[in-house]
Amino acid sequence: MDKISIVIPCYNEEQMVPLYYNEMQKIQKKIENVKFEYIFVNDGSTDKTLYEIKKISVRDNNVKYISFSRNFGKEAAMYAGLKNSNGDFVVVMDVDLQDPPELLIEMYNIIKEKDIDCIATRRKTRKGEPKLRSLFSKIFYKIINKMSDVKIVDGARDYRMMKRKMVQEILKVTEYNRFSKGIFEFVGFNKIWIEYDNVERKEGKTKWSFIKLFKYSIEGITAFSTTPLVISALIGIIFCIISFVMILVIIIKTLVYGNATSGWPSLVCIIFMISGIQLFSLGIIGEYLSKTYLETKNRPIYIVKEDNLLNDKKEIK
Repeated sequence: MDKISIVIPCYNEEQMVPLYYNEMQKIQKKIENVKFEYIFVNDGSTDKTLYEIKKISVRDNNVKYISFSRNFGKEAAMYAGLKNSNGDFVVVMDVDLQDPPELLIEMYNIIKEKDIDCIATRRKTRKGEPKLRSLFSKIFYKIINKMSDVKIVDGARDYRMMKRKMVQEILKVTEYNRFSKGIFEFVGFNKIWIEYDNVERKEGKTKWSFIKLFKYSIEGITAFSTTPLVISALIGIIFCIISFVMILVIIIKTLVYGNATSGWPSLVCIIFMISGIQLFSLGIIGEYLSKTYLETKNRPIYIVKEDNLLNDKKEIK
């Protein structure tokens, strides 16, 4: 009998946990001779998310949970879930039901029939998503694919089914600053993509604000590309050449016309522009330096406060 481990990161999702579990029970009945293992990762929720997970775990021995000591982020939650999974196949899935559970049936059938290691999903539409957010998402995918050797499919989701071998290789990538979409592509392996229309949340609100998504996009670019550093250096070289040419122009103009003091407003503008470019370049260098600094500190990716991985029955608190 095959075993499918499902990793479910959760952050303030008390409304969605029971809805998600009920939907998954319907799917589980449609896949014969397969054992499901649910690994809920409570990412430092401040509501009753953990309480709802515990209630389900008391009824179902296949429901495991890991609860962090604070909010470490979705990337850390996914890593913790993958690390503690032991199924033949492992699925990463959001609890908000925006990852259609019914696709699991198709995923399992394909991965069993074909010689592939991963079934990944992507949204072919962004219906229901704010237009500005959709625009910036498309721009991000274009930028990172131009800059990085690791190609990320536009609309790619974390929702995917992987064989055990692929999961083992992902777990070897133990960097603190994680960008899983890039890591999934970095480890390689054969994969097939399944497309689906965007699905809106059933309950609650998204925890991904525009600012968080922007920071996450910067994380992705700096994690898998050093091109911004090259661009910064090229801009510096270009402006050095421009400055040298302008110095020659000023010297010639002074010798011919004898007026070296005119044009000071434009000079001030140029100084401000060059200063801005310098600060921009320093910012890029600083971003990479900060990532290096965090990696060298060797901090744990996450800290577990409690779990039921040993499957001991305890009272719900």
